[in-house]
Amino acid sequence: MLRFHTYHSPEPPSFPKIDPVLLAKGSYRGDAGIFLNLRDDDPKWADIREGNSEVRSHPVEWLAHSLQGHGLT
Repeated sequence: MLRFHTYHSPEPPSFPKIDPVLLAKGSYRGDAGIFLNLRDDDPKWADIREGNSEVRSHPVEWLAHSLQGHGLT
């Protein structure tokens, strides 16, 4: 019997505001930051405050929870 499955893309990870995150993919892999919010214009992107206090946007799928805490250096 042939079964049909609808592919659902996985839910992006969710992060509480001011949660420490790490860029797990992409060209800035390994950089730490603080999750600020999902972008209003595209919720697949997130604003992250990086260690130099600059706010940049990255794809949510590149983010991972960080165990480092909030003390970025």
